[in-house]
Amino acid sequence: MLRDREQELSDRHGIAFRITGIASRGLGWIADPAGLDPNVRVGRTLPSASSGQALSDKSRESDQKPATVENWLKAAQADILFEATSLNVQNGQPAVDHIRAALNHGAHTITANKGPIVHAYRELRDLAAACGKRFLFESTVMDGVPIFSFFDQLPAIHLQGFHGILNSTTNVILSEIENGRSFDEALKKAQQLGIAETDATHDIDGWDAAVKTAALITVLMDVPIRLEEINREGVRGLTAEAVRAAKKEGRPYKLICRVKKTEKGIEATVRPEQIPLTDPMAQIAGASSHIYFETDIFPSLAITEENPGLYATAYGMLADFVRVVRNSRAS
Repeated sequence: MLRDREQELSDRHGIAFRITGIASRGLGWIADPAGLDPNVRVGRTLPSASSGQALSDKSRESDQKPATVENWLKAAQADILFEATSLNVQNGQPAVDHIRAALNHGAHTITANKGPIVHAYRELRDLAAACGKRFLFESTVMDGVPIFSFFDQLPAIHLQGFHGILNSTTNVILSEIENGRSFDEALKKAQQLGIAETDATHDIDGWDAAVKTAALITVLMDVPIRLEEINREGVRGLTAEAVRAAKKEGRPYKLICRVKKTEKGIEATVRPEQIPLTDPMAQIAGASSHIYFETDIFPSLAITEENPGLYATAYGMLADFVRVVRNSRAS
């Protein structure tokens, strides 16, 4: 996405960038402050954009003895970190440590990982403020749709609750089952579309939707909530016969996230529900998502994302990147 939008970033936003570090399970920790070429598919070596020479294994730390993230950030001389590790439902690691290290290093941090929002949002938010840096995470819910930044434009508004469909994998599975596929065939279709991971347990058992729900509560309602406080039920227990029968009677199953502020606190659920066809959520099929907010000023605000492509999450991180640069210039 950075490569594809490089000219537009320059012409419209006055942004030039240099990739100085890449880290992954397969590559280990690679850093060159002079710049790495993003157009090259990397194997055991990666060329330097400045010199055109290959960086040998000697120029980076061994995969068997990986560098610390702190050393890697220092070697890369990073101004911004894009953090995109996999979700850890239990504690948000290692993403929490990566983000903490980046902020302490003096780098703005952008993540697509929901775990740190649920497990360490206030700590990381306050650390970013203390360091004079930004901590952004637009891609964590509904890909790159601007939910968090949208509410930044609504100061002093009070969110009373919300409901919606936030997990694409289960939505694809339910849609495919309605069309006659078995559960396993529907899951395979979601994996072929690039929506579901090889191990789709987090999606099927409702964890992904619960984490997204917790992230929205934590940030938009400013109420920290533990995952165990969310009444969670996935779609694993639904039979194909039940799903098709519900569709036939005009009340299809959807995995629904519901949150309501009450006098006793926050009530939150994630579970399969039968939805009447008069409800907009009944029309949300395939990889689409939908969320409906209730606020004290606007009784209803709805956002629908229809069948996003594979670039959608990357776009959310790119948009955060532009926001970081704009904010840095303004300050």
